[in-house]
Amino acid sequence: MDRIKTALHNYFTSKDFGKRFFIMMLGVVFMGFWLSFLIPVDLGTDPCTFMNVTISERLGILIGTWQVLFFSVLLILVLIWGREHIGLGTLANMFLIGYTIDFFRWLWGRTLPESLFTQWPTRIAIFVVSLIMFVVSASLYMNANMGVAPYDAIPMMVKKYLLKKVPFSIIRIVYDFTAIVIGILLGGKPNIGIVLMALLLGPVITAVGRFLNKNVFHIEG
Repeated sequence: MDRIKTALHNYFTSKDFGKRFFIMMLGVVFMGFWLSFLIPVDLGTDPCTFMNVTISERLGILIGTWQVLFFSVLLILVLIWGREHIGLGTLANMFLIGYTIDFFRWLWGRTLPESLFTQWPTRIAIFVVSLIMFVVSASLYMNANMGVAPYDAIPMMVKKYLLKKVPFSIIRIVYDFTAIVIGILLGGKPNIGIVLMALLLGPVITAVGRFLNKNVFHIEG
């Protein structure tokens, strides 16, 4: 118990905690916000969202509800083998992104014309802007170093315990493509945007996050 209290004390009193928490929350909320545009435009999302949207629609439940259920199962595995990846960012990702998507999709459905998401050139314009801003938002969340989503922790655990000699980038790409295949098997419609995200999203998020932390937010590490 004393070790847990010490760990929690060190976590909440660590350098730049307030700044990191603000940046993490900003990133999480805006990830959901921009995904609420990327999903109806249907030109590509990240593999995890593609799979979760497909499954939630098949089950007839909110994306947020499915994401909480799915990530809760993965969290059990992370608690056993990857506790170092858990933090406030883990919980924020689990409970906020999905319901943020649901809220703004509900709002857009009542305030914006459907043609905005289905007709050119507005469709491609929304996709490009939303994709760029989603990458920036994901970079804030990931590089705040306040814990990662259970989905993101799983490939890290695979690297640590099962495939130690395999480059993490390869593990992550295979992992993301597995999510895409699951989505397709359950009725999702793939597109080139999803494939590109599976291949490029991780390195781009890392690069953008390091740049922002160093030049904008001035966070070390």
